[in-house]
Amino acid sequence: MSEAHALSPSAVRAAQEVRSVIGRLRRRIRAAGGDGDLSYAQASVLARLTGGEGQTTSDLAAAEGMRHQSMAATVSSLADAGLVERRPDPADGRRRVIALTVEGRRQAEESRQARGEWLAAQLQSKCTEDERQTVIAAMSVLERLVHE
Repeated sequence: MSEAHALSPSAVRAAQEVRSVIGRLRRRIRAAGGDGDLSYAQASVLARLTGGEGQTTSDLAAAEGMRHQSMAATVSSLADAGLVERRPDPADGRRRVIALTVEGRRQAEESRQARGEWLAAQLQSKCTEDERQTVIAAMSVLERLVHE
């Protein structure tokens, strides 16, 4: 990195703080969701499948940044637990899509709701109104970082 493009001390500190806090917050939110029997990958797949009619194992692997074989194992364990099912792809009968079962949808929704309620309760009990407004403003700043 050239002298003209050196990182400011505040940028370095902000990066460290954001990574540290977000990592701890993710762990606390996940624990609040009651996904104790599911691996992080399994819980993530359930959450990802709540938004649609299903995805292929390859699509899930790409979205999660996993190898296809690893995702296939994750999907198999979820299928064995009765949380997902494999269906023919309506657009291409040779392919299979992974979709939530009724139980998988129920469990994913309960987990999402529990995580949201936990976070809202923490913000309510541990932050003032001004602090909550600061969090909202900070989220819009952080949102810019994920959009290129």
